[in-house]
Amino acid sequence: MQKITTYLWFDSQAKEAAEFYCSVFNNSRILSASPMMVVFELEGQRFMALNGGPKFKFTEAISLYVDCQTQEEVDSLWNKLTSGGGSESMCGWLKDKYGLSWQIIPNQLIKLISDKDPAKAQRAMQAMLKMRKIDIRGLEEAVNR
Repeated sequence: MQKITTYLWFDSQAKEAAEFYCSVFNNSRILSASPMMVVFELEGQRFMALNGGPKFKFTEAISLYVDCQTQEEVDSLWNKLTSGGGSESMCGWLKDKYGLSWQIIPNQLIKLISDKDPAKAQRAMQAMLKMRKIDIRGLEEAVNR
C-alpha cells in the first residue's frame, strides 16, 4: 500500500468520476465503493474520492501530471479528458468535466526544455508556451531552427 494517496473531493459524483478516470487509463480499477467514498487506482497510483458536497471546488493550484511516451498517448488522453465538458488550457494543461486539472506532458518536452544548449532549450520553451495540447513535432521543429 502506498503511504501517500491523492484525496479528491467531489460534490456527489465520486463514483461517476472514478469510473470515468478508470475508462481513460488502461491499467486502472475501482478497489472499493460506498455511497460516500470510492477508492481507485490509475496506472498503479491510488486515489480516494469523497462525495463531500458542494462546499469545495478544484482549482489549478493542484493538478495531476501525466508523463506520456508518444504523441498518440498525448492525443488520446487529451481527447478523453476534455470530452463531455472538459476544457483546454495552455502549455499541456486541461480541466476535465469535473473541474480537475491535468497536465498531459510528453517526456520529450522535458528533455527539450532541459537541453544543455540554452538557445535550444529556450526555443522549446517558447514553442511550448504557444501550445494548448503539446505537439512533439512542433517542439522539435522549433528546437532545430
